[in-house]
Amino acid sequence: MKKLYKHETKQIFAYVLADERTLIIESIFGDELEIPLYSLFFKYFPKLQGLKIIAVDENPSDIIDLFFQVLRDVTAEEYQYQLSDTLTVSLAGNQIHSETVTLATTQDKSLLIATRNEGKTREFKAFFSHLGYTVKNLNDFPELPDVAETGMTFEENARLKAETISELTGELVLADDSGLMVDVLGGLPGVWSARFAGPHATDAANNAKLLHELASTAVTPEKRTAKFHTTLVVAAPDKPSLVVEGEWLGAIATIPKGDDGFGYDPLFVDEATGKTAAQLTLAQKNKVSHRALALEKLLTKWPDWQKS
Repeated sequence: MKKLYKHETKQIFAYVLADERTLIIESIFGDELEIPLYSLFFKYFPKLQGLKIIAVDENPSDIIDLFFQVLRDVTAEEYQYQLSDTLTVSLAGNQIHSETVTLATTQDKSLLIATRNEGKTREFKAFFSHLGYTVKNLNDFPELPDVAETGMTFEENARLKAETISELTGELVLADDSGLMVDVLGGLPGVWSARFAGPHATDAANNAKLLHELASTAVTPEKRTAKFHTTLVVAAPDKPSLVVEGEWLGAIATIPKGDDGFGYDPLFVDEATGKTAAQLTLAQKNKVSHRALALEKLLTKWPDWQKS
């Protein structure tokens, strides 16, 4: 690999390969894409170099855009192109190439997050918007009933939400069931994290109850270890659901700190940085959190699941 290129506005990347006469175009999931660039590549790209283009969102015209960005750089020639039903290429004001093209239209992709929690939705939106998905939540479907979380495990609750909402709407639905597990409390609040202080508890009430439970002088700092757990379930009509998990290790602070985040974030201290989750930026949190780790696993399994 000789150099990394990025499209000026889109999440598309290219690598110039040394001593490899090949053009590879693929999506982020490793699926090869059929784009009308092969004839141009073999005519005009330097003979002893190859090129690999990776598209996060598979819009053919954007991929062609990036190809010409790279072509101009590596050849130091001002190639220009126009794209309609025909792809035409010009150099020094003279047309040097023309071919009829048929570009597949990019399908609108949407993902419904089975929650009304805007903070949680914001975390998922920051991730999936880069993959070209329009992210919605249950606030966009006020007519839908609330799904009772009657399961005894995170997976049971996430399945209930994802599969019920997908069946009712016909949408691709992602649900998570997440919770805080404190070691000295035997894993509590666990699946009852959102209602630890009662059926309609606020974040502040749940945090206050947690601090009360840990107020004993016997609960020394080394005994305040905890972890955030999440189980993600993706459901679609007439498909087996996809299930992944992630965990974030840390401890419980003695006082809330930080103004960002939601839930137990002001009390949960990240093991690596010593900061609470509410003191981390969304970008920082989306690299280390339980949801981030679960989403990484989701991406590795998503392509095969979509094809199944």
